[in-house]
Amino acid sequence: MAKLTPMMEQYFQIKNKYKDCILFYRLGDFYEMFYDDALTASRELEITLTGKNCGQEEKAPMCGVPFHSCEPYINKLVEKGFRVAICEQVEDPKAAKGIVKRDVIRVVTPGTNVMTQSLDESKNNFIMSVFCEDDLFGIGVCDLSTGEFRTTQVEHQDALFDEMNKFQPSEIICNDAFCICGMDFDYIRDKVGAVISPVSSDYFENDRCEKLIKEQYALVNLEGIGLSDYPFGMIASGALLQYLHETQKNSLAHLMELKVYSTENYMVIDSSTRRNLELCETLREKGKKGSLLWVLDKTKTAMGARTLRKMIEQPLIHKGAIQDRLDAVEMLKDNLMAREELREYMNSIYDLERLTMKVSYRTANPRDLISFKTSIQYLPYIKDILAQFSKGVLAKMAESLDTLEDLHELLESSIEEDPPIPIKEGGIIKEGFDEEIDHLKKAKTDGKTWLAELEEREREKTGIKNLRVRFNKVFGYYIEVTNSYKDLVPDYYIRRQTLANAERYTTEELSELARTILGAEDKLYALEYETYVAIREKLASEMERIQKTASVIAWTDVFASLALVAEANQYVRPTLNQRGVIDIKDGRHPVVEKMMSGELFVANDTLLDHKKNRVDIITGPNMAGKSTYMRQTALIVLMAQIGSFVPAKSANIGLVDRIFTRVGASDDLASGQSTFMVEMSEVANILRHATKDSLLILDEIGRGTSTFDGLSIAWAVVEYIAGSSLAGAKTLFATHYHELTELEGKLPGVNNYCIAVQEKGDSIIFLRKIIKGSADRSYGIQVAKLAGVPEVVIERAKEIAAELEESDITANTKNIGKKRTEEAEPVQISLFDTMGMVAEQPKKSEVEETLKKLDISNMTPMEAMNQLYELQKKCK
Repeated sequence: MAKLTPMMEQYFQIKNKYKDCILFYRLGDFYEMFYDDALTASRELEITLTGKNCGQEEKAPMCGVPFHSCEPYINKLVEKGFRVAICEQVEDPKAAKGIVKRDVIRVVTPGTNVMTQSLDESKNNFIMSVFCEDDLFGIGVCDLSTGEFRTTQVEHQDALFDEMNKFQPSEIICNDAFCICGMDFDYIRDKVGAVISPVSSDYFENDRCEKLIKEQYALVNLEGIGLSDYPFGMIASGALLQYLHETQKNSLAHLMELKVYSTENYMVIDSSTRRNLELCETLREKGKKGSLLWVLDKTKTAMGARTLRKMIEQPLIHKGAIQDRLDAVEMLKDNLMAREELREYMNSIYDLERLTMKVSYRTANPRDLISFKTSIQYLPYIKDILAQFSKGVLAKMAESLDTLEDLHELLESSIEEDPPIPIKEGGIIKEGFDEEIDHLKKAKTDGKTWLAELEEREREKTGIKNLRVRFNKVFGYYIEVTNSYKDLVPDYYIRRQTLANAERYTTEELSELARTILGAEDKLYALEYETYVAIREKLASEMERIQKTASVIAWTDVFASLALVAEANQYVRPTLNQRGVIDIKDGRHPVVEKMMSGELFVANDTLLDHKKNRVDIITGPNMAGKSTYMRQTALIVLMAQIGSFVPAKSANIGLVDRIFTRVGASDDLASGQSTFMVEMSEVANILRHATKDSLLILDEIGRGTSTFDGLSIAWAVVEYIAGSSLAGAKTLFATHYHELTELEGKLPGVNNYCIAVQEKGDSIIFLRKIIKGSADRSYGIQVAKLAGVPEVVIERAKEIAAELEESDITANTKNIGKKRTEEAEPVQISLFDTMGMVAEQPKKSEVEETLKKLDISNMTPMEAMNQLYELQKKCK
């Protein structure tokens, strides 16, 4: 076998350390990939595959991308789930003896990608670490781009899924036990969107993890940050730290304090509820417009946008913390001038959190520092405005806001206002900041004057009118003469290069001048680079101050946004209670209201509590507004618990621990689940995990199967909620099974409501108003007519409906309700206790049989009257 070239030997030495990565190997101005990496990259990136002579008989497959525009290519590979190792030259090629030394400077994975083009500025990019042991799970969560780092531990897989849904990590690292614990990995990949990366068990070694955390945060013990009570969380966080160090090859100084959090401090929202309520994206388009976030987000900064998103995804459950937020929003709502001033200053603030990450990574360029300077120049004014508020969160924020004036003065005096992006080519440092830099700049400037003077002298001396003194990186300074004047070139000119249309020369005077000028330039560029690095290091040393300031700015932006939305949309401050009462007057759906261009939204009341108003059964036709009404109740509760004002005339909100929604259904064919199976899975999840302090939104339970089975299940679910350990869970239950309205008065806390409808002949008008009582019909045929179903189909449907009404099952369901209430009060009711009880067809009555036998055409009026009198007596 032929021997590999030295370059390829070096390549394989590095590649063998990163076998699970696509290696971007720096050669000159390109990142090159070879062999299998090249085949994969050319296919995934749709770039040309070529070959390179590597010392063997056949050329090595090769492809490459320009190093200065590599980010889009790396991002595309990472989005597809690949890991990319970036291999750079780690020594100056001029000083290298033999082949230039190279090494991997960073590994990019989905959860560690901090490239600007890949990040949505309004969203965090989390990586999660999971440590599993005995059905207990430690969790570490980090966003490298902002420095946020949190940890907790939970029991059971369902609680772990809740945390995954909350943070939506793009990557999960885990131990071997997690891989075999029975978790649904397909769900994690498809619904959460995370790439799962198992790592060695060494990462999760207890002592190593503890040591890493102590070193990272300069701790003597873990008690001070509350981590000693979360041993599994500590292991998960330590493993994540090691993974980040190994992939980033950096000190990670920008990672903020490791915060321990308890899941008991936040409302739990499962993935179905997040989708159904369209909290941050719509169900169909997956876009922001049409979501709750779209309505509430009027933030001016990327930091504020991310903070608001986290608030919506993690509502609070402790009254005091929510009241603090509401106080801040109310103060800014009532003080228009202060709010608008704050928002005006926010316009000039860049993403301090991600700028800080760049400073920590030593990748911040001069323009990044100018952005940083621009961002902090208005901090003193923001502090003064916040100081106008004498109490509450805003006053505390004013007190804690570090205006970073010393850093602003440093950048103001040192960095040019419009600097170049490269940091090794000068033009960065302002005049007056460094005496030696000023001296070298003067020498460089004078050198240009000298060159201009030499050029003019040579023209006069030689008579060559188009003689030019030029420069390039290969030959340095030279004199260029076109061929038409070649005969006038004097003897003391030394030829350097022959071109098609010109000749290039130098002279002893020009060579001496070039040495002086280039020496000054080299020294100037080197000194400017050193000075710039020192300034950047100064900023890096103040990381903690900058991050605390960024946090205050983010919260100020959020409170101002919520205050603006509250005022613009006529929202009110909710009252909070812990008695379980939800009393909303004239509530409105925040999103639907905004989407209705010019139309008046019909407001509705909601009353739910732990006693007489536990379960509302809501009937009425499709499209009348049942789902909108139920979702608006859930959204108003959620908005109140994030600390926002709400769309209502008044709202007294009993704090809930969880919101569950079962709204609509669709097939999950990829996993072999039908509509009905998806529906029943969601119902099972709700009945297993809801508590008496939960809010349940249930829409059309049982519609995915046969009428009798569906009605039986819906009936049993209502009984279970009203009569089991869930008694007290506040529930809105929309249904087309009018038979369920028989439960009012027979089950405690069950009440009937319906959507008001006005009939006009064969047509109906939706009044969108929730009223007490039950609908006597579903108006399905009328709705079908409104939808444009052909008239012949509508007429046939009416005929069939008339025939089917003869098989009315209402009488039997009344008996079911009667039978249930005559029994002893149930403690635990099986979900399918009533299955089959309504399956028996109603028997034909004696009156019906008599009516069928009557020959009305051969009866006199008196005979008919007598017969009718006899039938009436039998009925009585």
